[in-house]
Amino acid sequence: MVIYFRRDISGILHGLTSWVTGERKNKEEIKLFFLIIIASIPTGLMGFLGKDWFESLFSKPSIAGGMLLMTGSFLWLTRWVKREGRFLQRMKWVDAILIGVAQGIAIIPGISRSGATISMGLFCGLNRELAGRFSFLLSIPAILGATLLEMRKFQAVSEISLSLIGMVVAFGVGFLSLTLLMRIIKTGNLSNFSYYCWAIGLLMLFLTK
Repeated sequence: MVIYFRRDISGILHGLTSWVTGERKNKEEIKLFFLIIIASIPTGLMGFLGKDWFESLFSKPSIAGGMLLMTGSFLWLTRWVKREGRFLQRMKWVDAILIGVAQGIAIIPGISRSGATISMGLFCGLNRELAGRFSFLLSIPAILGATLLEMRKFQAVSEISLSLIGMVVAFGVGFLSLTLLMRIIKTGNLSNFSYYCWAIGLLMLFLTK
């Protein structure tokens, strides 16, 4: 993900450098950075305050099935979103907070993080590409934080090695998946994933009766 969005990340770093030095260049990238920070706050608070409650839901497969149906529903609703949306210059801090809340809710099993945040961005009236970009850029602080917390639990070198192998494999698959998903988002076909979510959700509810 970091590699795929390297231009955005590089732009943010250059923007922050110019902001610190007082040059005030790359204003859009500076705005993007602070919007990501704002969006990360509700996610962090929800994860910290509701940690035990969220973890308790993972032992209930029926919850995941029901939430998959919900995920499918808001993905399906994106088909009614207008193709013309607001670009970064007109994105507001309220949009960032709502997307951050959507990411926090996605801690619940069965709620797709990317599906929830991209859909919320579209419902807020953002441009399709921006909704996708912001969703995945927002995930980077959360993933890095979770990775660091998990790394502290490793006791042996073998555990770290296995994790590194898993990360390399995940990188390759993730890069290809992200490339395909961004194309789907730009063409406005995100709602097609709703049928998959509904099918899996119904199957899970049936199997957990």
